Amino acid sequence: MSSFLTSLGSLANGPLFRLMGMGGQSSGGEPASSSSTLFSFLPLVAIIAIFYFLILRPQNRKQKETQKMLSTLKKGDRVVTIGGIHAVIQSVKESTVIVKVDDNVKLELNRSAISSVSSQAKEEKEDKKADEKKLEAPDDKAGEDSAEDK
Repeated sequence: MSSFLTSLGSLANGPLFRLMGMGGQSSGGEPASSSSTLFSFLPLVAIIAIFYFLILRPQNRKQKETQKMLSTLKKGDRVVTIGGIHAVIQSVKESTVIVKVDDNVKLELNRSAISSVSSQAKEEKEDKKADEKKLEAPDDKAGEDSAEDK
């Protein structure tokens, strides 16, 4: 039993406890200083900071962007589901959306099943608006050019 207690005593003054600052004395026979304890935890703090900036922060940012995208869904948006189905939103409910996949095929999906809103839908809407403005505006320049040519 006494050999067991002496081995425990040698472990308490061993290198692991000294590195963590828990040993009663350092290798020189002096008490362990608090600065060595601080420097021993510095790599751990650096690893936690790197983990936060490389993993947690970008993940939170992406989650906020996804929530914003899902909250701004509206009728007529082209979407892609997490299953890869391309569809157009027909109606929006509180927690679900009804999408039109084909002429006679409509599906009701959870909002969380929407992977992305296609950028083509936004471009198509802008193109349609631009085309409508061109059709509505009279083409005065064409008439002036033809009169000047004669």
